[in-house]
Amino acid sequence: MKFVHHPDAALHHPAIYFNKGQLRALPEKPERVGALAALIEARGETLIRPDDNGSAPRAAVHSPAYLAFLETAHARWIAEPGMGDVVIPNVHRMQRVPSYPTSIVGQAGWHSFDTACPIDAHTWTATCAAANAAVHATKLVATGDDRAAYALCRPPGHHATRDMAGGFCYLNHVAIAAESALPILRAQGLAGRVAILDVDVHHGNGTQDIFYERDDVFFVSVHGDPAEFYPHMAGYAQERGAGRGEGYTLNLPLPIGSDEATVLATIGRALDDIARFAPDMLFISLGFDTFINDPLAAFGVTTPGFKKMGARIAAAGLPTVLVQEGGYAVDDLAANLASFLDGFEGVTA
Repeated sequence: MKFVHHPDAALHHPAIYFNKGQLRALPEKPERVGALAALIEARGETLIRPDDNGSAPRAAVHSPAYLAFLETAHARWIAEPGMGDVVIPNVHRMQRVPSYPTSIVGQAGWHSFDTACPIDAHTWTATCAAANAAVHATKLVATGDDRAAYALCRPPGHHATRDMAGGFCYLNHVAIAAESALPILRAQGLAGRVAILDVDVHHGNGTQDIFYERDDVFFVSVHGDPAEFYPHMAGYAQERGAGRGEGYTLNLPLPIGSDEATVLATIGRALDDIARFAPDMLFISLGFDTFINDPLAAFGVTTPGFKKMGARIAAAGLPTVLVQEGGYAVDDLAANLASFLDGFEGVTA
């Protein structure tokens, strides 16, 4: 397995976000990526610095207006009088909106579906670095002899839609990676079909949104029941895709408090459905917030349980790109990734 990471992913560092009526310390912090990077290097692996793939992979997934907003938002925000240090919207899209707003305050609300995506001076640099890591890892698997690669991405990405940030996510790295794989696979005479399995504790609403009307990307998510859990408005079992994409979205929500055996069994079911789809490549939105002691978690996966999870995913036998998403128990992140990799690499070795 190859490991890809750009150190600029650590630059994004807003101190606060707005949640449940309070300003809170942001749990998505640079120490997360530092712990994971240190673990990889301690295992004797090299962290490959990704190429700069330019704007094309981002533009293939996200809207031009959204990308322009992310790139310029912080500078425009602090240039206005009376603004805080980070971009946090205080208005959001209305049901009937006659026109796209021109002000930075209006655009912040247009392009954010919650208040959990503060933007600082380095957010754009960090999320672009993460997107480049995901695309680079994809190229290693799609064009070379490597059967698997891990993209150490931060901030996470799976909540970001085509034109909205949310849930600590700005660019949708796994969607960018999956989209970038399709022309490579088709050029090799393959079907050009990929699957995305999201095992983060939260539903990957952004990834679902981006591919909801597509039949060449099968999106499967195992997550906490949105009736009680973030993102609340997406991830229900009845959401199955639309148009050509009908039947190519599979949501497997689980009750809050589900134990390790239930989570792993449901991931096994997801992998069975993916096998029937017969993709050329598999992408994993890899969240460690299913951990029993994660501050945001609702599941009971233990550190040894991640080894079982890794083994099950590897047993699918598909070229696989692992894209890091959530996981906020910083002191346990290294052990959880090590356990997952032991399971994944033990099956493929």
